[in-house]
Amino acid sequence: MKSRVHSKQRDVSFHGERGVLVRDVELDDGRTYRHRCGLEAYQEVAWYLETHGHDGVTTGDLWRNLPGVASTQATVALDFLKERGCVVSEDRRNYPASNCMYEDAMTEFHALKEEA
Repeated sequence: MKSRVHSKQRDVSFHGERGVLVRDVELDDGRTYRHRCGLEAYQEVAWYLETHGHDGVTTGDLWRNLPGVASTQATVALDFLKERGCVVSEDRRNYPASNCMYEDAMTEFHALKEEA
């Protein structure tokens, strides 16, 4: 089962594929694209949000401070965490939704396998 988010400009869905988080996007004009995020990159993003999230984290912060994580993978991870309620956004800053954000993030990642 895919998780879906729809906006006026795009329809976004997440699913797991061979242990990788996949974000599929369909634009209103019918074009589609797909981005992936591996487990190691996802874990780094989740851990960074847990340890630095008290001040809020932007996408740019992730890109700058996680040089071993491709920007696309960091963005996919963050979007998924927002969609699953692990992260809340306010004024373009992202904050952990709980005191155990990393554990919540890992639970959601592995839940994708169960939804398939």
